[in-house]
Amino acid sequence: MVGVVVLGACAAWPLISATGRDGRPEGVLLAVLAVAAGYAAGRMSGALLPVAAPGAGALAGLGFAVVMPRLAQGPQLTTPLGQAGAVAALLVLATGGACCAAWATPVPALRFGLRALAAGIAVTGAAVGSAAGCAAGTVVLVCSLAAGRMRRGPAVAGLALVAALVTGTVWAVAADVLPAGLTSALEGPLTAHRVQLWRAALHLAHRNTAVGVGPGRFGELSGTASEALPPDGRTHSAPLQLAAEQGLVGVLLLATAFCWVLYALWRSPRSTPVVLTAGAALTALAVIAAVGNALSFTTVSVGAGLLAGLATARPWVAGAPGG
Repeated sequence: MVGVVVLGACAAWPLISATGRDGRPEGVLLAVLAVAAGYAAGRMSGALLPVAAPGAGALAGLGFAVVMPRLAQGPQLTTPLGQAGAVAALLVLATGGACCAAWATPVPALRFGLRALAAGIAVTGAAVGSAAGCAAGTVVLVCSLAAGRMRRGPAVAGLALVAALVTGTVWAVAADVLPAGLTSALEGPLTAHRVQLWRAALHLAHRNTAVGVGPGRFGELSGTASEALPPDGRTHSAPLQLAAEQGLVGVLLLATAFCWVLYALWRSPRSTPVVLTAGAALTALAVIAAVGNALSFTTVSVGAGLLAGLATARPWVAGAPGG
Protein backbone atom coordinates (compact mmCIF):
# COMPACT_ATOMS: atom_id res chain seq x y z
CA MET A 1 0.00 0.00 0.00
CA VAL A 2 2.84 2.39 0.76
CA GLY A 3 4.31 1.71 -2.66
CA VAL A 4 1.00 2.40 -4.37
CA VAL A 5 0.70 5.72 -2.55
CA VAL A 6 4.27 6.73 -3.39
CA LEU A 7 3.98 5.85 -7.08
CA GLY A 8 0.58 7.51 -7.24
CA ALA A 9 2.02 10.71 -5.81
CA CYS A 10 4.95 10.53 -8.26
CA ALA A 11 2.42 10.32 -11.10
CA ALA A 12 0.06 13.00 -9.78
CA TRP A 13 2.60 15.68 -8.93
CA PRO A 14 3.92 16.22 -12.51
CA LEU A 15 0.33 16.89 -13.58
CA ILE A 16 -0.04 19.46 -10.82
CA SER A 17 3.34 21.03 -11.59
CA ALA A 18 2.46 21.26 -15.29
CA THR A 19 -0.80 23.11 -14.65
CA GLY A 20 -0.64 26.63 -16.08
CA ARG A 21 3.00 26.26 -17.15
CA ASP A 22 2.68 24.56 -20.53
CA GLY A 23 4.57 21.61 -19.07
CA ARG A 24 4.86 18.20 -20.67
CA PRO A 25 4.45 15.53 -17.96
CA GLU A 26 4.20 12.61 -20.40
CA GLY A 27 7.83 11.59 -19.97
CA VAL A 28 7.59 11.44 -16.18
CA LEU A 29 4.30 9.53 -16.35
CA LEU A 30 5.85 7.02 -18.74
CA ALA A 31 8.79 6.52 -16.36
CA VAL A 32 6.47 5.93 -13.39
CA LEU A 33 4.39 3.49 -15.43
CA ALA A 34 7.54 1.67 -16.53
CA VAL A 35 8.75 1.28 -12.95
CA ALA A 36 5.34 0.06 -11.79
CA ALA A 37 5.06 -2.42 -14.64
CA GLY A 38 8.57 -3.72 -14.07
CA TYR A 39 7.95 -4.07 -10.34
CA ALA A 40 4.72 -6.01 -10.86
CA ALA A 41 6.40 -8.30 -13.40
CA GLY A 42 9.29 -8.83 -11.01
CA ARG A 43 7.04 -9.74 -8.10
CA MET A 44 5.16 -12.32 -10.17
CA SER A 45 8.10 -13.86 -12.01
CA GLY A 46 10.27 -13.82 -8.89
CA ALA A 47 7.62 -15.75 -6.97
CA LEU A 48 7.36 -18.45 -9.63
CA LEU A 49 10.93 -18.56 -10.98
CA PRO A 50 13.31 -17.16 -8.33
CA VAL A 51 16.40 -18.32 -10.24
CA ALA A 52 15.37 -18.31 -13.90
CA ALA A 53 13.65 -14.89 -13.82
CA PRO A 54 16.64 -12.81 -12.62
CA GLY A 55 18.95 -14.85 -14.84
CA ALA A 56 16.82 -14.14 -17.90
CA GLY A 57 16.57 -10.50 -16.88
CA ALA A 58 20.35 -10.29 -16.66
CA LEU A 59 20.73 -11.64 -20.21
CA ALA A 60 18.06 -9.24 -21.49
CA GLY A 61 19.76 -6.28 -19.80
CA LEU A 62 23.09 -7.28 -21.30
CA GLY A 63 21.52 -7.51 -24.75
CA PHE A 64 19.94 -4.07 -24.48
CA ALA A 65 23.21 -2.57 -23.23
CA VAL A 66 25.12 -3.97 -26.21
CA VAL A 67 22.64 -2.91 -28.90
CA MET A 68 21.45 0.40 -27.44
CA PRO A 69 24.23 2.61 -28.88
CA ARG A 70 23.39 1.25 -32.33
CA LEU A 71 19.68 2.04 -32.09
CA ALA A 72 19.91 5.82 -31.80
CA GLN A 73 19.56 7.93 -34.91
CA GLY A 74 21.66 11.00 -35.63
CA PRO A 75 24.58 12.38 -33.58
CA GLN A 76 25.57 10.30 -30.58
CA LEU A 77 25.96 11.70 -27.09
CA THR A 78 29.13 10.21 -25.68
CA THR A 79 30.59 9.94 -22.21
CA PRO A 80 29.67 11.36 -19.82
CA LEU A 81 26.29 12.45 -21.22
CA GLY A 82 23.38 10.71 -22.84
CA GLN A 83 23.31 7.05 -23.72
CA ALA A 84 26.58 6.26 -21.96
CA GLY A 85 24.69 6.60 -18.68
CA ALA A 86 21.89 4.33 -19.88
CA VAL A 87 24.35 1.64 -20.99
CA ALA A 88 26.10 1.79 -17.61
CA ALA A 89 22.76 1.55 -15.81
CA LEU A 90 21.68 -1.50 -17.82
CA LEU A 91 25.00 -3.23 -17.18
CA VAL A 92 24.64 -2.58 -13.45
CA LEU A 93 21.09 -3.94 -13.37
CA ALA A 94 22.11 -6.98 -15.42
CA THR A 95 25.02 -7.68 -13.09
CA GLY A 96 22.70 -7.38 -10.11
CA GLY A 97 20.20 -9.76 -11.69
CA ALA A 98 22.84 -12.41 -12.37
CA CYS A 99 24.18 -12.14 -8.82
CA CYS A 100 20.65 -12.39 -7.36
CA ALA A 101 20.07 -15.55 -9.41
CA ALA A 102 23.37 -16.96 -8.17
CA TRP A 103 22.38 -16.48 -4.55
CA ALA A 104 18.92 -17.94 -5.17
CA THR A 105 20.09 -21.29 -6.56
CA PRO A 106 21.19 -24.14 -4.27
CA VAL A 107 23.21 -25.80 -7.06
CA PRO A 108 26.94 -24.94 -6.66
CA ALA A 109 27.80 -25.37 -10.34
CA LEU A 110 24.93 -23.13 -11.44
CA ARG A 111 25.86 -20.55 -8.82
CA PHE A 112 29.41 -20.46 -10.15
CA GLY A 113 28.13 -20.10 -13.73
CA LEU A 114 25.82 -17.22 -12.83
CA ARG A 115 28.61 -15.41 -11.03
CA ALA A 116 30.81 -15.93 -14.07
CA LEU A 117 28.00 -14.38 -16.12
CA ALA A 118 27.93 -11.40 -13.75
CA ALA A 119 31.67 -10.95 -14.13
CA GLY A 120 31.32 -11.21 -17.89
CA ILE A 121 28.62 -8.53 -17.89
CA ALA A 122 30.86 -6.18 -15.93
CA VAL A 123 33.75 -6.79 -18.33
CA THR A 124 31.41 -6.15 -21.26
CA GLY A 125 31.22 -2.56 -20.05
CA ALA A 126 34.82 -2.05 -21.07
CA ALA A 127 34.20 -3.75 -24.41
CA VAL A 128 31.32 -1.41 -25.30
CA GLY A 129 33.17 1.68 -24.12
CA SER A 130 31.33 2.16 -20.82
CA ALA A 131 34.02 2.53 -18.17
CA ALA A 132 31.36 3.60 -15.67
CA GLY A 133 29.33 0.46 -16.38
CA CYS A 134 32.40 -1.74 -15.95
CA ALA A 135 33.38 -0.08 -12.67
CA ALA A 136 29.87 0.01 -11.23
CA GLY A 137 29.19 -3.60 -12.28
CA THR A 138 32.40 -4.69 -10.58
CA VAL A 139 31.37 -2.90 -7.40
CA VAL A 140 27.99 -4.65 -7.46
CA LEU A 141 29.67 -8.03 -7.96
CA VAL A 142 32.06 -7.43 -5.04
CA CYS A 143 29.20 -6.26 -2.81
CA SER A 144 27.23 -9.37 -3.75
CA LEU A 145 30.11 -11.67 -2.85
CA ALA A 146 30.36 -9.95 0.54
CA ALA A 147 26.59 -9.91 1.11
CA GLY A 148 26.60 -13.36 2.69
CA ARG A 149 28.51 -12.00 5.69
CA MET A 150 26.53 -8.79 6.19
CA ARG A 151 23.60 -7.89 8.41
CA ARG A 152 20.60 -6.64 6.51
CA GLY A 153 19.66 -3.55 8.52
CA PRO A 154 23.07 -1.83 8.73
CA ALA A 155 23.84 -2.69 5.11
CA VAL A 156 20.59 -1.16 3.83
CA ALA A 157 21.27 1.94 5.93
CA GLY A 158 24.74 2.14 4.39
CA LEU A 159 23.27 2.02 0.89
CA ALA A 160 20.95 4.90 1.75
CA LEU A 161 23.93 6.85 3.08
CA VAL A 162 25.91 6.30 -0.13
CA ALA A 163 23.04 7.60 -2.27
CA ALA A 164 22.60 10.61 0.02
CA LEU A 165 26.32 11.48 -0.06
CA VAL A 166 26.50 11.32 -3.86
CA THR A 167 23.34 13.41 -4.26
CA GLY A 168 24.64 15.93 -1.72
CA THR A 169 27.94 16.19 -3.58
CA VAL A 170 26.14 16.80 -6.88
CA TRP A 171 24.06 19.52 -5.23
CA ALA A 172 27.18 21.09 -3.70
CA VAL A 173 28.93 21.14 -7.09
CA ALA A 174 25.87 22.78 -8.66
CA ALA A 175 25.72 25.36 -5.86
CA ASP A 176 29.49 25.98 -6.16
CA VAL A 177 30.02 25.69 -2.40
CA LEU A 178 32.91 23.23 -2.48
CA PRO A 179 36.56 24.35 -2.21
CA ALA A 180 37.92 25.54 -5.53
CA GLY A 181 40.47 22.74 -5.79
CA LEU A 182 37.90 20.03 -5.16
CA THR A 183 35.47 21.57 -7.63
CA SER A 184 38.17 21.69 -10.31
CA ALA A 185 39.08 18.07 -9.65
CA LEU A 186 35.45 17.00 -10.02
CA GLU A 187 34.85 19.07 -13.15
CA GLY A 188 37.46 17.01 -15.00
CA PRO A 189 35.58 13.69 -15.10
CA LEU A 190 32.17 15.38 -14.97
CA THR A 191 32.96 17.90 -17.74
CA ALA A 192 32.47 21.63 -17.43
CA HIS A 193 29.38 21.58 -19.64
CA ARG A 194 27.55 19.18 -17.36
CA VAL A 195 28.40 21.31 -14.33
CA GLN A 196 26.99 24.32 -16.19
CA LEU A 197 23.79 22.37 -16.82
CA TRP A 198 23.55 21.56 -13.11
CA ARG A 199 24.01 25.20 -12.14
CA ALA A 200 21.40 26.31 -14.65
CA ALA A 201 18.98 23.76 -13.19
CA LEU A 202 19.67 24.95 -9.64
CA HIS A 203 19.13 28.56 -10.76
CA LEU A 204 15.71 27.65 -12.15
CA ALA A 205 14.94 25.71 -8.98
CA HIS A 206 15.67 28.77 -6.84
CA ARG A 207 13.30 30.83 -8.97
CA ASN A 208 10.50 28.28 -8.63
CA THR A 209 11.20 26.47 -5.38
CA ALA A 210 7.82 24.91 -4.67
CA VAL A 211 6.54 23.56 -7.99
CA GLY A 212 9.33 24.17 -10.50
CA VAL A 213 9.05 25.52 -14.02
CA GLY A 214 6.99 22.57 -15.26
CA PRO A 215 7.92 19.10 -16.56
CA GLY A 216 9.88 19.11 -19.80
CA ARG A 217 10.62 22.84 -19.77
CA PHE A 218 14.25 22.92 -18.68
CA GLY A 219 15.52 22.94 -22.25
CA GLU A 220 13.31 25.90 -23.15
CA LEU A 221 14.30 28.07 -20.20
CA SER A 222 17.99 27.22 -19.91
CA GLY A 223 20.40 28.75 -22.38
CA THR A 224 23.05 26.23 -21.36
CA ALA A 225 20.86 23.31 -22.40
CA SER A 226 20.28 24.79 -25.85
CA GLU A 227 24.06 24.93 -26.42
CA ALA A 228 24.45 21.15 -26.11
CA LEU A 229 25.27 19.20 -29.29
CA PRO A 230 22.73 17.91 -29.92
CA PRO A 231 20.42 19.66 -27.43
CA ASP A 232 18.30 17.23 -25.42
CA GLY A 233 16.74 19.52 -22.82
CA ARG A 234 18.16 17.52 -19.90
CA THR A 235 20.23 18.45 -16.86
CA HIS A 236 21.90 15.01 -16.82
CA SER A 237 21.11 14.65 -13.13
CA ALA A 238 17.78 13.22 -11.98
CA PRO A 239 17.58 15.17 -8.68
CA LEU A 240 18.44 18.48 -10.33
CA GLN A 241 16.10 17.78 -13.26
CA LEU A 242 13.23 17.34 -10.80
CA ALA A 243 14.32 20.34 -8.74
CA ALA A 244 14.19 22.58 -11.80
CA GLU A 245 11.00 21.19 -13.36
CA GLN A 246 8.98 19.96 -10.37
CA GLY A 247 10.42 21.92 -7.48
CA LEU A 248 11.22 20.76 -3.98
CA VAL A 249 8.18 18.49 -3.89
CA GLY A 250 9.45 16.57 -6.91
CA VAL A 251 12.85 16.03 -5.27
CA LEU A 252 11.21 14.84 -2.06
CA LEU A 253 9.05 12.40 -4.00
CA LEU A 254 12.11 10.97 -5.74
CA ALA A 255 13.86 10.55 -2.39
CA THR A 256 10.73 8.97 -0.92
CA ALA A 257 10.49 6.49 -3.79
CA PHE A 258 14.11 5.41 -3.30
CA CYS A 259 13.65 5.10 0.47
CA TRP A 260 10.51 3.03 -0.11
CA VAL A 261 12.47 0.64 -2.33
CA LEU A 262 15.11 0.23 0.37
CA TYR A 263 12.40 -0.28 2.99
CA ALA A 264 10.73 -2.91 0.81
CA LEU A 265 14.08 -4.67 0.45
CA TRP A 266 14.63 -4.56 4.21
CA ARG A 267 11.23 -6.18 4.76
CA SER A 268 11.64 -8.66 1.89
CA PRO A 269 11.11 -12.39 2.58
CA ARG A 270 14.02 -13.22 0.26
CA SER A 271 17.42 -14.13 1.69
CA THR A 272 19.69 -11.33 2.89
CA PRO A 273 22.32 -11.87 0.14
CA VAL A 274 19.65 -11.51 -2.57
CA VAL A 275 18.25 -8.40 -0.91
CA LEU A 276 21.62 -6.72 -0.45
CA THR A 277 22.74 -7.58 -3.98
CA ALA A 278 19.63 -5.95 -5.44
CA GLY A 279 20.07 -3.02 -3.08
CA ALA A 280 23.67 -2.52 -4.20
CA ALA A 281 22.65 -2.57 -7.87
CA LEU A 282 19.78 -0.11 -7.33
CA THR A 283 22.03 2.18 -5.30
CA ALA A 284 24.60 2.09 -8.09
CA LEU A 285 21.79 3.03 -10.46
CA ALA A 286 20.85 5.94 -8.18
CA VAL A 287 24.47 7.14 -8.29
CA ILE A 288 24.55 6.92 -12.10
CA ALA A 289 21.21 8.75 -12.31
CA ALA A 290 22.48 11.49 -9.99
CA VAL A 291 25.30 12.33 -12.41
CA GLY A 292 23.76 11.27 -15.72
CA ASN A 293 20.68 10.85 -17.84
CA ALA A 294 19.96 7.15 -17.26
CA LEU A 295 16.38 7.50 -15.99
CA SER A 296 15.33 9.17 -19.24
CA PHE A 297 15.38 5.74 -20.90
CA THR A 298 12.33 3.50 -20.46
CA THR A 299 14.38 0.31 -20.54
CA VAL A 300 16.31 1.47 -17.48
CA SER A 301 13.12 2.35 -15.57
CA VAL A 302 11.60 -1.05 -16.38
CA GLY A 303 14.81 -2.81 -15.37
CA ALA A 304 14.97 -1.00 -12.04
CA GLY A 305 11.38 -1.92 -11.21
CA LEU A 306 11.96 -5.50 -12.34
CA LEU A 307 15.01 -5.99 -10.12
CA ALA A 308 13.24 -4.45 -7.13
CA GLY A 309 10.26 -6.74 -7.71
CA LEU A 310 12.44 -9.84 -8.05
CA ALA A 311 14.23 -9.07 -4.79
CA THR A 312 11.01 -8.48 -2.83
CA ALA A 313 8.95 -11.37 -4.24
CA ARG A 314 7.78 -14.12 -1.92
CA PRO A 315 8.75 -17.43 -3.57
CA TRP A 316 5.67 -19.54 -4.24
CA VAL A 317 5.57 -22.87 -2.44
CA ALA A 318 3.00 -25.50 -3.42
CA GLY A 319 0.66 -26.25 -0.57
CA ALA A 320 1.55 -23.13 1.41
CA PRO A 321 -1.33 -21.02 2.81
CA GLY A 322 -2.59 -18.77 0.03
CA GLY A 323 -0.39 -20.63 -2.49
